[in-house]
Amino acid sequence: MHIAISGATGFVGRRLREILVAHGHTVSRLPRWTTEPGLRLEPPLDAIVHLAGEPVSQRWSKEVKERIRSSRVEGTRLLVSAIGKLAVKPQVLVCASAVGFYGDRGEERLTETSPPGEGFLPDVCQAWETEAGRAAAYGVRVVKIRTGLALGRNGGALAKMLLPFRLGLGARLGDGNQWMSWIHLDDLAEMMRFAIEAPGVSGAWNGVSPHPVTNREFTRALGKAVHRPTFLVAPKALIMLGAGEMAQILFASQRCLPEAPLAAGFSFRYPELGPALQAVVD
Repeated sequence: MHIAISGATGFVGRRLREILVAHGHTVSRLPRWTTEPGLRLEPPLDAIVHLAGEPVSQRWSKEVKERIRSSRVEGTRLLVSAIGKLAVKPQVLVCASAVGFYGDRGEERLTETSPPGEGFLPDVCQAWETEAGRAAAYGVRVVKIRTGLALGRNGGALAKMLLPFRLGLGARLGDGNQWMSWIHLDDLAEMMRFAIEAPGVSGAWNGVSPHPVTNREFTRALGKAVHRPTFLVAPKALIMLGAGEMAQILFASQRCLPEAPLAAGFSFRYPELGPALQAVVD
């Protein structure tokens, strides 16, 4: 298949490209969308994976929040409009979303049929997914993957955590009771490949492991993986003071389950956190 990826040079995009090429696919890179483009890639595209977007993990000013929203909502709108102008449409659009769709939900078990939460990120994710869903009007199969914390080498949130944990400064966040939905980077990329190649799947998928953990459990597991103690606590008030509104994503509790990919037959290589972390830090 000929597959185009936006965000192909990012943390997820790089690994996805490697896996697709290893399975015999031809991969092209899509540019970031600043004006309405025409897709002139030859031969015709069989699939598009849309990953590009402004990083969420930065201090949120009014301008940053607008970039986060625009890069996802407007960027996806432009991409889908461009798809509509293609003489030969791709078979499938796989669009990234995020577990931020659900907001802060405490102990609730969240599946793909759970309603969205409230707040900035849930609003962005809903609008983002709505724009991606417009591609169905052109006969394109659409899969929206709500990604959790992706664990991999050389990038992502884990790269920022490893140094303090290796120094014995790893700390749980607040009381540590908030649920974290995570996934090994290889499983996330393979899930996207599965979604591309499986003709009968569409709709929202939770791109997370079947076994979410609390922040307390995650902190303990990462400390064990790097052979360091984890007895410190990062107070919520201090983190909120330093990171501002963005810090809410660190304390939002999202206990997500990947019911849709499991029902479709997807198999996880790293369903448990311990082996997933060990594979990354070794």
